[in-house]
Amino acid sequence: MKPLLVPLQDTAQISGPLARALDAETAEIDLRRFPDGETYLRFDTPPEGRDVILLAGLSYPDAKLAALVFAAQTARALGATSVGLIAPYLPYMRQDRMFQQGEAVTSVHFAKLISANADWLVTMDPHLHRWHALSDIYDIPAKVSHAASVMAAWISREVDKPLLIGPDSESTQWVSEMAALANADYVILSKTRRGDRDVEITLQDLRQWHDHTPVLVDDTISTASTMIAATQLVLNQGLRSPVCCAVHAIFAGDADQALREAGAAHIVTTNTIAHASNRIDISTALAAAFLSIHP
Repeated sequence: MKPLLVPLQDTAQISGPLARALDAETAEIDLRRFPDGETYLRFDTPPEGRDVILLAGLSYPDAKLAALVFAAQTARALGATSVGLIAPYLPYMRQDRMFQQGEAVTSVHFAKLISANADWLVTMDPHLHRWHALSDIYDIPAKVSHAASVMAAWISREVDKPLLIGPDSESTQWVSEMAALANADYVILSKTRRGDRDVEITLQDLRQWHDHTPVLVDDTISTASTMIAATQLVLNQGLRSPVCCAVHAIFAGDADQALREAGAAHIVTTNTIAHASNRIDISTALAAAFLSIHP
């Protein structure tokens, strides 16, 4: 029997392509809020005897966690054979240690919550910083899929003579891999972050690439502070307006407008999070990760 894909909030941009890539049936559910803000959820498609795949859009996650937990526990109560989670964007990865006494290490607590409600997890390019792997904090099989190849393919196809520019030293391996796949040169920024919106970056002399198109790449655009600063540096060196390319399109507040106003020629993201900049589909990569963890 085909697996049952259960799309939860903010997944319309990827649920169709992913269902086709998985050869899955898409469940019909009734998911809404009562007037007092509580969550109502009902399975119209019975999950009994099915491998259930919850598809959760977890940007701005706090308003979505109740539906995720209720869907997982209801599927089990109704006889699902297994219940797993595909979260194209995985939140709560940055707080990976106690920086000040008394802080919640939320990456660990969130991982415990997910591990208690899902049999497995598939996600795309999570922000692994001090954690070596998701298995450091997740108690269930967790598979990471990567967008480098599909992003590189888009860049190679759509950008004239690209020069990839990575955000910091941590990105070197990822950016170098993408550059090799796109047959492009790359450089890496030097970045110092003083706060959520306060970033100082430096960039080497790029004049030898004056006839190239700068492509700023990052895993996530949230406040866009890094890309805005990098865009200004690139333009100050007399290069073309850059293409800004990222996996996850958070765009807090008016970050996308601020990035365009800073001089970005194009903003391009994958469809892990619904946004007008979505140009790159990662459903096939997520489906391959699912098959590797749940053959």
